[in-house]
Amino acid sequence: MIKKKFKFNQFRLPVITLLTDKTKVVRLQNKMDFEGKVVLITGASSGIGEGTAKYFAKLGASLALSGRNVENLNKVGAVCEEISKRKPLLLVADITKEEDNQRIIDETVTQLGKLDVLVNNAGILANGSIENTSLEQYDVIMNTNVRAVYHLTMLAVPHLIKTKGNIVNLSSVAGNRSFPGILAYGMSKAAIDQFTRCTALELAPKQVRVNAVNPGVIITDIHKRGGMDEQAYAAFLEKCKQTHALGRPGLPEEVAATIAFLASDCASFITGVTLNVDGGRHAMCPR
Repeated sequence: MIKKKFKFNQFRLPVITLLTDKTKVVRLQNKMDFEGKVVLITGASSGIGEGTAKYFAKLGASLALSGRNVENLNKVGAVCEEISKRKPLLLVADITKEEDNQRIIDETVTQLGKLDVLVNNAGILANGSIENTSLEQYDVIMNTNVRAVYHLTMLAVPHLIKTKGNIVNLSSVAGNRSFPGILAYGMSKAAIDQFTRCTALELAPKQVRVNAVNPGVIITDIHKRGGMDEQAYAAFLEKCKQTHALGRPGLPEEVAATIAFLASDCASFITGVTLNVDGGRHAMCPR
């Protein structure tokens, strides 16, 4: 016979004690606590990456943040330092360059001592159909959204095995649902979903977990960088009232909270999951 007793830790998350009939006590303490953990976040200079960096700073993580925009990366780093009273490692890098990826991993491990969590956040969005997406645009999207993630993960895995760490990839609702007009982007995110599941199975025997989040429309500048002007973007956000079951677009902090959960001990028995953070968009069908 097994009895369960529940208490709550400082984060109001359950600390479960299982009392067996042999009086053996097994404590399963769920923690959203990253003190002493090294978290590497790519694409941390804006959008979801910026929100994720700030969220992990609140949870006490030692941060390594990479991005291409020096000014923005410095601003994010300063905010994270103010939050955690700990200076993050800032790495200006282009993840489509192999030498930059090697430097990101090497400097993180050299300066912070180890790697516990890799958040493959960096990515780009571009519009285009099969009729007007050039091979050049296809290559740019796939190199950034897929090849770079593959390479960074490959470099990070030996260090994650040492710490029994984990990986959280940034996918999209466009990875598990189909939308016209973003062909190459949708293909790249579908590839990330499969990459997540396959690597989860490969690394599970070594106790390294791999998961992904699949956001819907999140209020960042990615759509504007992808070609939308202000008027088109305003109309796009307004349309979210119909395209998302919860009637609105999401915020970076909502995705960041999910990433932190998947990276935490709260999700210690979760791997190979692609989790939609999309206000129910993935469940909707046109009528």
